[in-house]
Amino acid sequence: GATLLLLGTKEEVPVEPVEKPKFIEDMNESELATALELPAGLVNLGNTCYMNATLQCLHSVRELRNALKSYKEEQAGAASGMASMALPQLLTGSMKKLFEDMERSDTITPVLFLQRLHVAFPNFAQTGENASYRQQDANECWSELLKVLQQTLPSQKGTDEKSIKHSSFIDQWFGGTFDVEMKCTEAEGEPTSKSKENFLQLSCFISTEVKYMHSGLRLRLKEQLTKMSPTLARDAVYTKSSLISRLPAYLTVQFVRFQYKGKEGINAKVLKDIKFPIEFDAFELCTPALQEKLTPMREKFQAVHNADVERALKGKNKSKAELEKEKPKTAAQPFCFEDDLGSNNSGYYTLQAVLTHQGRSSSSGHYVGWVRQKD
Repeated sequence: GATLLLLGTKEEVPVEPVEKPKFIEDMNESELATALELPAGLVNLGNTCYMNATLQCLHSVRELRNALKSYKEEQAGAASGMASMALPQLLTGSMKKLFEDMERSDTITPVLFLQRLHVAFPNFAQTGENASYRQQDANECWSELLKVLQQTLPSQKGTDEKSIKHSSFIDQWFGGTFDVEMKCTEAEGEPTSKSKENFLQLSCFISTEVKYMHSGLRLRLKEQLTKMSPTLARDAVYTKSSLISRLPAYLTVQFVRFQYKGKEGINAKVLKDIKFPIEFDAFELCTPALQEKLTPMREKFQAVHNADVERALKGKNKSKAELEKEKPKTAAQPFCFEDDLGSNNSGYYTLQAVLTHQGRSSSSGHYVGWVRQKD
């Protein structure tokens, strides 16, 4: 004779979902890569990690991926009319195919690209014991691939009719320019010579006093060298001073870690930690003229930063989500100068990719490419 009181609604019980939710710990490698939007992996074909790590870093550049999509190997070959251009075209074509495959699959075996790399650069095809490939220098691979793309990928047109014209896509997006002054320290009356030098990467030299990337780069800006002096009619010491007059959209920095030791016959590694930032400011490395051009965009960055700081101070008792919700929307600003597509108009850089080496010499160990994921 007990009375039961049921609480609830008369609606039907929810139907069990056809596809059950899958948790991260239950996913395989392919499903995990898709869910986390991880880049496709490249299979190591026996000491080819130097090549794979280099390709992963290059693949992270959206503008390069787009340029390769529009690249036509046949048209480029017909336009050049030069047999010597065949190898660069074939290698660029295989890079295009590889990058397309990386968009569709989670794991790629880059056999075709490796074969064409070996044909174009036989030194990368050297073998050691058991006929296995020898380890190579990743920076050398990076430099050679950029030289190939310099020959095959044309520069892109800017929206401004007076846009600066570049000889290639690589010069446009990866290339910078130094304003160089050369002064003889032994002949005060000798005029200072001025020139321009193009670069595709900056070198951070590692010495006992260098602890940070920025200080290593500054050492490169002033150096002494010996060359023939027309005034003294003999070799003399010159001071070479360099400042950047054009910053590329993508700035490559090489840590010069390997030094050749003749006694051992190897490129030994300098085992010293050098700190580098996630956000890098190249303003101090530039000429006064370029600094003046960079200032307007830098002031906009500073205004946004100041507004964020002020908002954070006013909302000390608010949660991070609430502060993010109150944050006003800001229009995306161009990162290039209007008349120079592929340049940097602020001097600010965000770390995009890192290529690291594990080991004691460039001919051994293991290379790894680390790429920034989408925010």
